[in-house]
Amino acid sequence: MATFITRFAPSPTGRLHKGHAFSALLGHGLADGAGGRWLLRIEDIDPTRCQGEYEAGILEDLAWLGLDWPMPVRRQSDHLPDYAAVVEALRQRGLLYRCFRTRKAILDAIGDAPHGSAEAARPGPHPADEEAAMLDQGLPFAWRLSLDEARSALGDPDWHALSFVEEGCGPNGETGHIKARPEIAGDVILARKDAGTAYHLAVTHDDALQGISHVIRGHDLFEATHIQVLIQTLMGWPTPVYHHHRLLTGPDGRRHAKRDRSVTLAELRAGGMTAEALRAELGV
Repeated sequence: MATFITRFAPSPTGRLHKGHAFSALLGHGLADGAGGRWLLRIEDIDPTRCQGEYEAGILEDLAWLGLDWPMPVRRQSDHLPDYAAVVEALRQRGLLYRCFRTRKAILDAIGDAPHGSAEAARPGPHPADEEAAMLDQGLPFAWRLSLDEARSALGDPDWHALSFVEEGCGPNGETGHIKARPEIAGDVILARKDAGTAYHLAVTHDDALQGISHVIRGHDLFEATHIQVLIQTLMGWPTPVYHHHRLLTGPDGRRHAKRDRSVTLAELRAGGMTAEALRAELGV
């Protein structure tokens, strides 16, 4: 069995761009060099933004790059009951609390916080009578992970021992053995109001399930590692080795991103660029 297993896990909310290509090619190359496996996972838990046409586009773009992957591809939307079971297990342990607040309310609280966002991102449970009233009204709620309860469950020695190995480089040069600081993320949502799960829970669950030994991804997800290490520890899941890489930027100096309508691989292909030329440009 391969000891080096990594994954490329895009969300089908748009077509892939150069930044995605760099990450996919880097991960595939590292896995190939280690005699390991490179898996494709479709992270499509967002019911409002994920679309089948984009998933088909992802497969088309990766094949054009010359990449291959084992089948079947794991599609997260096919496994929502798996994530619900984890949410329930954490709830039974008293590690989650209901949150009826809107995203805007949380962001406003963070913006108004006098000492930064850390405390505002930990809103805490609603008062019991207020929560009961909102439940009676049938209002939707999310499940948040309580950092206070998580720390209590682990105990201070294990809490302070939370850590991960960084084989790449964080955005500020972080590398090597790094102490995890879950508090920088606050009380994250582990089950969204509309999907029954959320990114941090689904990704850690799937990494454990698929035996991922190395997570290769961009600097923009470096801070997410801190809270993900906590979830892995709470659930008894292994912590992979992490390799965060630089983010590609366009001529304007801004990183490639779907929301900024970066030039897609499909557009590059239609313009005559070959996969070989793109590989040479990216240096992977």
